[in-house]
Amino acid sequence: MSFAERCEHVLALAHALKQHHGEVVDCAVRDLQFTVKDSTREVDTTIDRLRMYADAVFLRNRLPLRSRARVNLMLSYNGSAWLNTAITSIYIVGNRLTVKFSSKGQRIMALTKELYRPIFGDAVGFYSGTGKSLLEDSLTDPEVTAAVAFGFDENILPYEAAFRAAGKKLVFEGPGQDPFIVFADADLDLALDDLMASKFMYSGQTCTAPKRIFLQAGIYQEFLERFVERVRRLVVGDPADSKTDIGPVASTVAVRRLHGQMADALEKGAKVLVGGRIEGNLVYPTVVKDCADDMLGMREEVFAPVAFTSCFATAGEVLQRAQDHKYGLRAAVYGGSEAAGVAKELLGCAYCHPVPAYTFGKFGTVAYNQSRAESWRGAFITKPVGGYGYSGWIWETVAGRFQIKQGPKLLSTETSQ
Repeated sequence: MSFAERCEHVLALAHALKQHHGEVVDCAVRDLQFTVKDSTREVDTTIDRLRMYADAVFLRNRLPLRSRARVNLMLSYNGSAWLNTAITSIYIVGNRLTVKFSSKGQRIMALTKELYRPIFGDAVGFYSGTGKSLLEDSLTDPEVTAAVAFGFDENILPYEAAFRAAGKKLVFEGPGQDPFIVFADADLDLALDDLMASKFMYSGQTCTAPKRIFLQAGIYQEFLERFVERVRRLVVGDPADSKTDIGPVASTVAVRRLHGQMADALEKGAKVLVGGRIEGNLVYPTVVKDCADDMLGMREEVFAPVAFTSCFATAGEVLQRAQDHKYGLRAAVYGGSEAAGVAKELLGCAYCHPVPAYTFGKFGTVAYNQSRAESWRGAFITKPVGGYGYSGWIWETVAGRFQIKQGPKLLSTETSQ
């Protein structure tokens, strides 16, 4: 099958998503308790991205790593429609693949299977076992040339020795604890609009949401006052209600971790300016002030609508603090020339590359005076995504030698040649 024919299949999927728009949204609301607002936006964005393959001419002559190869793909729970971009990015270069959805997304998986069968036939299969068994299958099945996993770094790192021994390739997309840096000379309206949109979408359940919010001393109080005023307007409630902005958090583990992060912050002197209520899995949008870098809310990934904020004095200080972390997925920087310098220092290479060891202090995507929506446009299709540190990596054996690669990547390129 030619690249053009595969593109036609992907365009047919985009059309199917448009035809079943309401069903996809309903599955996301029921499975994950994502709001109608967020889920509607996700379907629309996904349809737009799938149509971008027509312009991805750089993929036209790529082939699977081996004839009749199969790729195993393990997806994360925090998505519905966008997961199609990950699936199709592996399919578009001629791979067959087996896809595992999260146990939280059973309605999403059932609908996806229904939509895929008449378009992709047996080129895309679906797996009902555990993530552990899929990874083990990736290691032992000779037909599998690569595994792609979205998830938590601590769950994947223990497999390094096994993938090294088997000579198999693994592409991992993991967490972020992304810094959001605002200098005193920034366009505060632009920064605040982006913070509100990117922090609270999906009730804070995205890897690329701002997590560590650094505000320069001269605007710290002013920005927080404006931020709190905007947060108070967010509507908390039933995710099926079109007026709702914040619904329950899907992961009980994330909520349990958040309880510890909040308790630790308050014990160490931080103050809650708004929110702070947690009722079951419903976390009210929260802004925490005066956070120190050793607090759990600054060190661990926060997967909830809670903003941990901190004050900084100089460019050198905030650069050091932003870099001092195990995750390096995405960063956002707002301001003038000093901010531009910080953004340049944070940014890693344009595409993933071999590293001698896991590399910390660099980020795969750095947005400078740019919204998340702009900086993430075309993600997985034409824009390479991924990061450094424990935010993502590739394990592979080339010419008999094991190597680690880090930085932004395309799943299409990494599962083909």
